[in-house]
Amino acid sequence: MRQRISRRQFVSAVTAMGFGASLSVAADSSFKPLDDLMTGFLEKHKLPGASLAVGRGGRVLYARGFGWADVEAKKPVQPDSLFRLASISKSITAVAVMRAVEQGCLSLDDKILPWLGELVPSEIPDARWRDITLRHLLQHTGGWDRDKSFDAMFRAVPFAKELGVDPPAKPEHVIRVMLKKPLDFAPGERYAYSNFGYCLLGRVLERLDGVSYFESVRWRVLCPLGLNQLCLGRTLKEFAHPNEVSYYSLAGATAPSVFAPNVGQPVSVPYGAWHLEAMDAHGGWIGSASDLVRLSMSLDPQSCCPLLTANGLKTMWEPPSGLAGLEKDSRPKDVHYGLGWMVRTLPPGDKINVWHTGSLDGTSTIFVRRHDGFCWAVLFNSRSGFNPESMKYDITPSKAIDGAIHQAVNAVDWTRI
Repeated sequence: MRQRISRRQFVSAVTAMGFGASLSVAADSSFKPLDDLMTGFLEKHKLPGASLAVGRGGRVLYARGFGWADVEAKKPVQPDSLFRLASISKSITAVAVMRAVEQGCLSLDDKILPWLGELVPSEIPDARWRDITLRHLLQHTGGWDRDKSFDAMFRAVPFAKELGVDPPAKPEHVIRVMLKKPLDFAPGERYAYSNFGYCLLGRVLERLDGVSYFESVRWRVLCPLGLNQLCLGRTLKEFAHPNEVSYYSLAGATAPSVFAPNVGQPVSVPYGAWHLEAMDAHGGWIGSASDLVRLSMSLDPQSCCPLLTANGLKTMWEPPSGLAGLEKDSRPKDVHYGLGWMVRTLPPGDKINVWHTGSLDGTSTIFVRRHDGFCWAVLFNSRSGFNPESMKYDITPSKAIDGAIHQAVNAVDWTRI
């Protein structure tokens, strides 16, 4: 169980450490709406640090760091500071899979079991596993509902014990255990967000290319764009990337370690309470805001280095069939989950905004590709923001800043840049 602390204790701690202080940047009235938003947002919500990048037409037009990458060391966030991206990793995985589909190496209708090889037991208790396709996994319609059962990717110790291996459980361990368990619903029946489904997609890429998941994505996505900083993160702080920020949850908050030999002992939540390495394909990437902007700008057939064709992008962003794409009254959803992306259809229906968010203890992220070609990413090194109305740390920064970023981007006179 996590140790709870009082609001007063947390407020005192963040005040002492300097949360909410922002990195001063060179004055530039052209970018004042963005600068003012970020400095004011960090101060208002008592957040340690953040990074924002904005781009359009193949150019990163704005990239700045705010606040502290390391509060104790008074190390400021830089424009190229690396943050845990959390579930934005799903979009990276989805693009890699779609590249393989367009190259004729995969089909969205491929069944998952043949791609799991020796991990599949001779008998599977739930025969519905045989119906799961890559499309189901990408759309979160594979059959797992963490609200009904559990999130397999956060059971690092129980699953390791079940198999008699040292914790934390690795992806292959998680898959072996899950193959013995029943699905929560029939594949394709409905939408239910599933980290485990993307874990499976990571293994498909490994088996397809005969290399690690990271190497597969590096070859298919990162190298064509020259994105050399995007990489997989590590859980423990001693293994952090030299340019990576520190992560902050509620001051003093601890949870049991999932790592041998100190399993069960209290540790700082972002640094050992779960296994980031096992989350590779659904939540394990680290990168800068500019990295994400460059990636999202490449999702345009007219870009200098398009990763997907117009048809590929249409497929990636189209609504899922059946209940997953419909409201309760059978109307098409205004917002749906495509293949690795959230998609909002704008009136009169010929424009879309696409995005993904990420959230882990110590991390809150969002990146957006807007219908007019503007792309941006905002990365925070805390998941808990102070809410002046409730006087509690109940603000999720990436969600709270979403609408304001749209307004600030609109307020910049980009013709002068």
